[in-house]
Amino acid sequence: MLTVEKLVEKLGLSVIELVEGDREITGGYAGDLLSWVMGRAESGDAWVTIMTNMNVAAVAQLTDVACVVFAEGVVPDREAVVKAKLHGINLLGSPKGVFELCAEIASCMEEEGREAAHKESSAYSDVQ
Repeated sequence: MLTVEKLVEKLGLSVIELVEGDREITGGYAGDLLSWVMGRAESGDAWVTIMTNMNVAAVAQLTDVACVVFAEGVVPDREAVVKAKLHGINLLGSPKGVFELCAEIASCMEEEGREAAHKESSAYSDVQ
């Protein structure tokens, strides 16, 4: 299971606000047009964006994403951080570009999936 804390560790992300580090990441979404993100991001996603205003926290809350990852070194507005903390939203940052971050997040998810499958098959063979 890939958690927000594991993602921070694996990718060396900076923590802006970490209120639910054990939250599972089940998918990913990249986008900056907030109305578009509201209709397409899913609960549990790691949302990668360069948008920094307080509306990011509102969209993150509405979509129930596991975390928001600010790409390309952008830093969220103070109001966004305050609102995120109030609503229990994990905010992370990276100097990396959106494409690179998305590829790395997908790779982490695949790796975690392989590890989970290996543990499951090992547990099954121990029972036999």
